[in-house]
Amino acid sequence: MSRLAVGLLALLMAGCSGLVPEPQDGPGRVIDDPMAIPDAVPQTVPASRYGNPEQYEVFGQTYRVMDSAAGHRERGIASWYGSKFQGRRTSSGEPYDMYAMTAAHKHLPLPTWVEVRHLDTDRSIVVKVNDRGPFADDRIIDLSYAAAAKLGMLERGTAPVEIRVVTPDEPTRGDYWIQMAAFRDAGNARQLARQLQGAPLSASPVIREGGDGLHRVRLGPLPDSARVDQLRAELENARFSPGHVIIPADSSD
Repeated sequence: MSRLAVGLLALLMAGCSGLVPEPQDGPGRVIDDPMAIPDAVPQTVPASRYGNPEQYEVFGQTYRVMDSAAGHRERGIASWYGSKFQGRRTSSGEPYDMYAMTAAHKHLPLPTWVEVRHLDTDRSIVVKVNDRGPFADDRIIDLSYAAAAKLGMLERGTAPVEIRVVTPDEPTRGDYWIQMAAFRDAGNARQLARQLQGAPLSASPVIREGGDGLHRVRLGPLPDSARVDQLRAELENARFSPGHVIIPADSSD
């Protein structure tokens, strides 16, 4: 698990002079509508003052921090952490917020923003990496409770994922979206998003609120027209309308 109090003893000892038995980690309050949680937004910010030593040691093993996150991509197993660590100081110095879209990684510079794609469902989220871990050999990223809920992996606890670094200039993969509907009432948008989330679709619904007060329910992002055609066929099989295909330049539709 990724945590300062458990792992980065060599970096930040304040408040962690002695480890004592603690309860098992677990969930917080139920998140009624995970899809309504906005993804983290990549930003250009200074590197963390505390979270980027050249190397650090946890449980007798040495880990090196990458000089640059540019172009980084990897596949492996994601896990999540929750209430046990709520409010504790992360490796970047920020308090851990289990309801924010954050994550922990052993080697990426802090902070870094990554897209996490669930390889079984193709659902994707964007999170801010602001902590260190997970320190289990078979896991590459530890998601916050909220991020795990939005990715759809809370119940199982782990998921096969691909992660890739994203930047403010290129925050998402793919150029295409399918817009299903636009509502004045946010509740109606959430209801449709829940229905889509429960259908056998290869893309996840998101809700975008525009300056015109409309709440747009969209599926995506999709990398090319072939994936658009595939998803529209899935919608037809699930008895939904085929929606309206848009690209970012057409995002106000």
